[in-house]
Amino acid sequence: MKVGLAVPFVLLACAAVCGQTQYKVLWNFGSVPNDGGEPVGSLIFDKNGNLYGTTQLGGANCCFGPSGTVFELSPQGNGTWSETILYSFCSQFVNGYCLDGASPRAGLILDSAGNLYGTTYGGGAYDCGNAIGGCGTVFQLSPPSVPGAAWSETVLYDFCPGGVMSGCKDGAIPTSQLMIDTSGNLYGTTTTGGTGGFSNICCAGGTVFELAHRLSGWTQSVLYNFCASGQNGICPDGSGPQAGVIFDSSGNLYGTTERGGSKDNSGPGTLYKLSPGTNGWTETVLVGPGTAPKGGGPLGGVALGKSGDLYSTFSTGGAGNVGGAFRYNPKNGLTTRFSFNGPDGEYPSAGLLLDVKDAALYGTTKQGGSKRFYGTIFQIVAPAQETVLYNFCSQPSCTDGEGPLAALIEDRSGNLYGVASGGGMNGQGVVFEVTPR
Repeated sequence: MKVGLAVPFVLLACAAVCGQTQYKVLWNFGSVPNDGGEPVGSLIFDKNGNLYGTTQLGGANCCFGPSGTVFELSPQGNGTWSETILYSFCSQFVNGYCLDGASPRAGLILDSAGNLYGTTYGGGAYDCGNAIGGCGTVFQLSPPSVPGAAWSETVLYDFCPGGVMSGCKDGAIPTSQLMIDTSGNLYGTTTTGGTGGFSNICCAGGTVFELAHRLSGWTQSVLYNFCASGQNGICPDGSGPQAGVIFDSSGNLYGTTERGGSKDNSGPGTLYKLSPGTNGWTETVLVGPGTAPKGGGPLGGVALGKSGDLYSTFSTGGAGNVGGAFRYNPKNGLTTRFSFNGPDGEYPSAGLLLDVKDAALYGTTKQGGSKRFYGTIFQIVAPAQETVLYNFCSQPSCTDGEGPLAALIEDRSGNLYGVASGGGMNGQGVVFEVTPR
């Protein structure tokens, strides 16, 4: 039985069953010299069970400002995990710029050769006039040929080659996790830039981009400019994507935008589809203010079910006015929702994990729960029943973490893994494991 296929999402009271859920902190950031801090991107597993992720702060070069890290966590035989910092950003600090990127705010992807790929919010070779310098990058991190040696970082693309005064027509300030296709091409979004909307970078609509892997190197192209169909900053086609995109089996891309979607400036965001064609990519707004449930500000990525249904979250509005989750059925165009009410969570910032085997949706909220301000881990199962699996800050001084902003991942045994951006033994965030019961 697939979640939400037969029963619409409704506002529910939830029963906290933290006593039946095993929660464990695997790593406290700030525990070793040059460690990272404030992780906000999702984790990823390799085939050996190691976890990889990013932190937007910390690292060996944090004296230059927000730099960040790429880290690896490896399970040990005694039940603990060990951390290795694979890379500290801002290692190439020249004339006030972190040429190798700075402050990654998204998770990583892994190719078959063991290379990691990601984006940085700042840094790069070109000025965007922001506090951390640079318009952002796409990077590759390659494992060493000799075990134990250093990983090597390569910037595949620096956004906004003309600098901020150019309007950044190729996009700028990426916060999205990348997607890779079978040919090794990379896809992602930028929160601003592009040719849609205002010419000023601060108000441009953002982009969906592709980095094509050629023999001569990597070539960037913009697949879609948001706010392309609006005027004066009104963006009926969406604006400001924070999350990345996913493919369906037909080669269409799906994602969300935080803003836009209406014919005035009140648009609360969209769920969109990009379809490839002989003349480029065509965008369709699947869910906007005219058809969506009350709610807005979707920040998370989209999960695709086997039946073709699309799932994600919205960070504001809903029946409780604190955000919720939704399902979109492309066959009939219907959208159903679940609204948070505060005690079961508030303001989700990440997308949903769809566990088809257990017919469940899993996610996090950055606030709400029994401690009100610190967030939750939740489960939604048919028929439309939500359970809070864990309330953050359940331990003194929030040593168990607080404020999760990233989506969860799952191992083969059904255990869930994620990060909390704050709390922990050192107040710099944690990596955690949850075993639902």
